[in-house]
Amino acid sequence: MTQGTTGVTGRGLPGPDELRNNGVVKNVGEVRETPTGSPQEELATGERSTRNRVARSILDHGPSTVAELAERLGLTQAAVRRHLDALAGDGVVEAREQRVYGTRTRGRPAKVFALTDCGRDAFDQSYDKLAADALRWIADREGGNEAIAAFARARIAAQASAYREAVETAAPEQRTEALAKALSADGYAATARSAPHPQKGEQLCQHHCPVAHVAEQFPQLCEAETEFFAELLGTHVQRLATIAHGDGVCTTFIPKISHNASASTAGRNPA
Repeated sequence: MTQGTTGVTGRGLPGPDELRNNGVVKNVGEVRETPTGSPQEELATGERSTRNRVARSILDHGPSTVAELAERLGLTQAAVRRHLDALAGDGVVEAREQRVYGTRTRGRPAKVFALTDCGRDAFDQSYDKLAADALRWIADREGGNEAIAAFARARIAAQASAYREAVETAAPEQRTEALAKALSADGYAATARSAPHPQKGEQLCQHHCPVAHVAEQFPQLCEAETEFFAELLGTHVQRLATIAHGDGVCTTFIPKISHNASASTAGRNPA
């Protein structure tokens, strides 16, 4: 499906697909675990684990001062500041002035650290369930299935411009590859390759689908995407497999098209 996702990466938390409602986040990032486990790797793993505990403590308790975090986690304030600096550098937390209720004491209010929207998104979310619930509610109404199909087509049309530009500026024989690159830029890990009989066409493979759980219940999302690929490439295409259906990859067969047919699609508006 055609909607990208972003997550928190780098020195701090992993992206939302890797971070779940655990006390300690899974270890991912620049250092990989090895059977031997060098001291440097063990140190880096411990750093990530502690950093994730700091972020989790802010999630559980709300905006917190350095002193509060140090007391809750059993760390020195210097250590907490170091981890907060790293998390702030990754866009996971931000510093704010602490709100004061009642009479304000002399001096500057204490600084607290809160999760950013990006940092909060790295923890468990219920977006899939919310989307599925909303579409199910629509489906249960009169004309609901037609409304969902219309929504799916409108969703694709709203995202069409970048894909259309990529395809229409490519040479006819490179348009499937251009579409794959545009999809990959949105997080779909797409590739183009020759079909088992290359003279007959190509296969567009999407190795990731961020809405697979919803599309499993509402195949109209996949159908609208297939229709869009056909309109964009100017030829009938065939969806061979989908992640939503339990396959490992979304695979679309694209037959070879003549250069004249390809040129005729130029300048057409999104459906």
